[in-house]
Amino acid sequence: MTDTAELIDNDFLRQYELKVENEMAVIEYSLQERKIFLTKMVIPDAINSDGFEKEFLAMVFDNIKERNISVVPTSPEIAKFVRSNRKYKRMLPVGIRI
Repeated sequence: MTDTAELIDNDFLRQYELKVENEMAVIEYSLQERKIFLTKMVIPDAINSDGFEKEFLAMVFDNIKERNISVVPTSPEIAKFVRSNRKYKRMLPVGIRI
C-alpha cells in the first residue's frame, strides 16, 4: 500500500505526511536542538489496514535516521513501535528509555 506513496516532511506544519488512496496519514512533530519529538499520529480508518502503521512509522524513522537526529516518541503508539523495533532504539537520545 505504501510502495507508491511518497513521504513528505512538511516543515511548515511540522508533520510527516503520507497520502494513500486520497487519504492522508500524519505524524506531528516538534524539532528542538538535534532532537525530534514525535507527538501525535493520525491515520484515517480508510487506510489503516494491517501493517500500514508499522510501514508508515518505519518510513518516518528511516527519514529521521538519514538526517542524523535523535528521536523522542511522546505518543504511546509511536513509543510502542520503538519498543518492538530494536534497530530504532539506538535513535533515542542518551538517558531516554522506553
